Amino acid sequence: MAVRVAIAGRGRPLGSPVSVWVAFRAVPFLVAGMTKLWSYTLRVRREGFEAVEDLVARDERVILSFWHRRLFMMPLAYPFRRRNAAGEVRGVAILSSDSKDGERSAATWRWFGIHAVRGTASDDGAKALVRMIQAVKQGWDFGITPDGPRGPLMALKPGTLALARKTGAWIVPVSLAFDHSFQLKTWDRMVIPFPFATCVIKYGRPYQIPPKADDTAEAVRLQREMDLLETWAEGISHA
Repeated sequence: MAVRVAIAGRGRPLGSPVSVWVAFRAVPFLVAGMTKLWSYTLRVRREGFEAVEDLVARDERVILSFWHRRLFMMPLAYPFRRRNAAGEVRGVAILSSDSKDGERSAATWRWFGIHAVRGTASDDGAKALVRMIQAVKQGWDFGITPDGPRGPLMALKPGTLALARKTGAWIVPVSLAFDHSFQLKTWDRMVIPFPFATCVIKYGRPYQIPPKADDTAEAVRLQREMDLLETWAEGISHA
């Protein structure tokens, strides 16, 4: 009988040792390596970055909020490495599901220095939110796609606002655009740059959610900010 390997601490079967090595070690390594090489060909320019740099300098936590279709190359939006009070290296974290796809995603992001908080907002939002809050309190910043992982496209879900309210972290709407790119035929119409394209990363104005702020009003505000950034990004792509 073949030996089965499970996700550490979760007990979900991933497959035999060989299949695990291929699917969750070798493939993520190759995908991450190719993506990094791809990113090195891009000419990167940032707009509105000074406010984010100032927050990092003040050791404030930030939540980068962006639409799922702008996920590819989004690690370029977070060029920071910092440490928590215990001296441990910290950077940015994301939410990754407790599934085979989530394990593969987490293994890939690890090569970018991105920490995966395991959980699925759609299946058990409360547990996922608790883990995200714990990560921020441990010194991690967070990157969130409010319409992920399955949509609807560019429709805000409440996780970003809840995380900001519970932790006091600053929300930073962000988008990136390329002067030469194409779209995948996926639910999110993922935007992919051609090699040697110009990548422009635009940050919105950081802000915090007051503890007693109106949820509906805050949702409208963030949706509006992110829609404005998407309109800007589309203008770059079609210029």
